[in-house]
Amino acid sequence: MHVGMAAIFQNTGRKLTDREIYRNDIALAEMAEPLGFESVWSVEHHFTDYTMCPDVVQFLSYMAGKSRTLRLGSMVVVLPWHDPMRVAEEVSMLDNLSDGRMILGMGRGAGKVEFDGFRLDMGESRERFVEYAEALLNGLESGYMEADGKHYKQPRTAIRPAPFKSFRGRTYAAAVSPESAIIMAKLGVGLLIIPQKPWREVEKELNEYKRLFIEINGVAPPKPVSAGWTFVDSSAERAREMAIKYIGGYYRTVLDHYQFAGEHIKNTKGYEYYAKMNDKLAVYGDQKAMEFFADLQLYGTPEQVYEKIQVIRAQTDAKGYVGVFSYAGMPQDEAVRNMTQFAREVLPELKKIDCGEDIDTSVDLPDHRYARAAE
Repeated sequence: MHVGMAAIFQNTGRKLTDREIYRNDIALAEMAEPLGFESVWSVEHHFTDYTMCPDVVQFLSYMAGKSRTLRLGSMVVVLPWHDPMRVAEEVSMLDNLSDGRMILGMGRGAGKVEFDGFRLDMGESRERFVEYAEALLNGLESGYMEADGKHYKQPRTAIRPAPFKSFRGRTYAAAVSPESAIIMAKLGVGLLIIPQKPWREVEKELNEYKRLFIEINGVAPPKPVSAGWTFVDSSAERAREMAIKYIGGYYRTVLDHYQFAGEHIKNTKGYEYYAKMNDKLAVYGDQKAMEFFADLQLYGTPEQVYEKIQVIRAQTDAKGYVGVFSYAGMPQDEAVRNMTQFAREVLPELKKIDCGEDIDTSVDLPDHRYARAAE
């Protein structure tokens, strides 16, 4: 099983300066390869303390120079916020710099503060994502960008440095809503699971995604990769206490950043599923929601964490796990201990699991342009 880690650069409470947060999370990321992790990831967000990595590819380029073998994963690049031509150039450049170690993760975004900051209509995000993703994926395979869509028009233009290796099989997308999972099947990309809802729902949606992927592409999809907020401790009691404090605290920042309780969610095209989530939050309240989120994640003794990953793998057939080890104002010494104990006592056992394929195993999709996901 592939095992990676993610640095998210979260400055909850502003107890430290942004520079101090960067120094701490970079230190964790630089520990990844020596500790035996196989990949390093980050997330794209803008304008707030929620997470402060506005350019994932730039961070991964830094990590490419700081490592020799780490795969470099974007979790995710939010396509509606970018010119697809620039994304194609940046991704191809990083892949050339790193000798093919890039893992491309894409998403469409859900933060109103970010769409407002970029002066974009959030209600157009799904349409933009589909158009941009089709152009980007086709471009990375063909070596040139070309599009004539509603939101994106691009005359045929070469990507330089030219892509030298297919991204089929090493491209993933985050999909929270069932509708998004269907779009990803049509695009021919794998799924990146960010735990936010009951695993039985995730399992059901994955089965539908897999069925549709095979129907459209004639081959099985790449196995998914699952991320998770992680806290390991020798004491199960302490692990539970810290999980509620820090993993639950992280979800508090999710609620603040995404404004799920805001009226805009109910009235924004393409976010109907999020509106349903908001209705559930109103019933159960923030504290229950935070505890529910924490229980979806990975905490406990090393043995408990290993068993939980095994359960998740059984439900999702995931071939990789990406752990987040520092979040919600967790002190740096605790984050280092957390990540180190996971690497020492859990990671070696996970690597013994044969998942049947690597995280960037190529997929033989039909030899044609990517299916129009909007159809």
